Amino acid sequence: MRQYETYELKFKGAAPEGSQAVIGLEAAFTVGGETTRVKGFYAGDETYAVRFYPKKAGQYTWKVTGIVEAEGEETCDAAVYPGMVKAEDTHFVYEDGTLFYPFGTTVYALAHQSREIVEQTFASLEQSPFNKVRHCIFPKHYSYNHNDPELYPFEKKEDGSWDVHRPCFAYWNYMESIINRLGRMGIESDLILFHPYDKWGFAVMSMEENLVYLDYLLRRLSAFPYIWWSLANEYDVVFARTLEDWYTIEDFVASNDPYHHLLSNHNCMKFYDFSRSDITHCSIQTPAMHLTGAMMERYGKPVVFDECEYEGDIEHNWGNISAFEMVNRFWKGCVAGGYATHGETFYSEDEVLWWAKGGVLKGESPRRIAFLRDIISELPGALKPWQEPIYEDFENEPPGGGFEKFMALQASLTEEERVNLQWKDAQFAGCIGDEVFLKYLGTQCCRVNAIRLPKEHTYKVEVIDVWEMTRETVYKEVSGKAMLTLPGKAGIAILAIRIR
Repeated sequence: MRQYETYELKFKGAAPEGSQAVIGLEAAFTVGGETTRVKGFYAGDETYAVRFYPKKAGQYTWKVTGIVEAEGEETCDAAVYPGMVKAEDTHFVYEDGTLFYPFGTTVYALAHQSREIVEQTFASLEQSPFNKVRHCIFPKHYSYNHNDPELYPFEKKEDGSWDVHRPCFAYWNYMESIINRLGRMGIESDLILFHPYDKWGFAVMSMEENLVYLDYLLRRLSAFPYIWWSLANEYDVVFARTLEDWYTIEDFVASNDPYHHLLSNHNCMKFYDFSRSDITHCSIQTPAMHLTGAMMERYGKPVVFDECEYEGDIEHNWGNISAFEMVNRFWKGCVAGGYATHGETFYSEDEVLWWAKGGVLKGESPRRIAFLRDIISELPGALKPWQEPIYEDFENEPPGGGFEKFMALQASLTEEERVNLQWKDAQFAGCIGDEVFLKYLGTQCCRVNAIRLPKEHTYKVEVIDVWEMTRETVYKEVSGKAMLTLPGKAGIAILAIRIR
């Protein structure tokens, strides 16, 4: 046994006579007077298993009760790996305290493709900057998604409906192999538990069936450290579920996961209520990256733009943004301390599009996202929104002047007018205390611009071209307001790092 790694006990025994999903098998693991109780599961082939995720090193005693009776002791060695990712304030950390910056991608039906496509996907991921993959438990049926998978999560009844009490063990073994393989690559699985794009009947299962399915999933997968729970992809268009149903599902997942993995719910149109206590972060679909700061302030949780549209050329309006625009949105979201998720939808006659099936990455954005990830990872902490003190330029204006009237006008705006102004005048800037200031100009094509830094410290200032992936030091030492000559093109960022 090793801290922060899955530990498994296996036992032989006759198959359950009733449900093979919900069984009477539990285990208690105790270290230093602290006990964690977990449920075991039936793994097929007359085999039962209990999985445990040790958060502490030390000498454990364990006791298994129910269908199987057993007990023993095990030494848990100190961690080699950093552990699960947790939300801390408005950012993410591993359990050892190391910051985790999610640079994700989406491959919805990863586990439901041919072995050849899966191998191509892993080869592409090995060369990519992505450390989180959004993918589904259930197969997907939608545009460019018309294939039937080899395996399904459950066996069928005689009438052709799904029998959630009879898991398909080959399916779960294969899904686990995908999750574990990603984990060994340092990639988190953001597992989507439900979605609406379905022709097989998974989206219209009864609530009783949903909870049996979730119970089995949680028994099998909760002890894996590199998993996040996404209750749904586009929960609000799963029309067989009410909002109260989602709250029931949320509560069930949170209550039956003994390790409390990250948990959120992704929208199509209506944002989920991220203020709910079991929701750990905001998982949102929108290209409105300027919402980062407001959502961080409102919820006090990390903000992840898990769908900000896709680099590609298909007919759907969400699937044909340029590579530059994908990179642009990553920078907009990330400079203020938010996070973004990549997707790619280039037309292909064989319908193998990365966003659904994986295969081979074709776009120009991934290597530029890698450039951004390198920059963010070099910083001494997590960024938070920064309101650059631009109004200091008017601080000597006499009372009653134009600036005072301008501020009064701004204060009088309606919500509709304020939202419109945000789209027009959104600023994208973040800071780490007074150590780092990062400002991104987006699609502005400035020949000159300024960054307004604290006057009491000295900074090195770089100009970054996010497309050409270049960094140029323009000031080795500067304080206060620093004027810059810029290339007059889109995609320019300004980075200031305190030197004293």
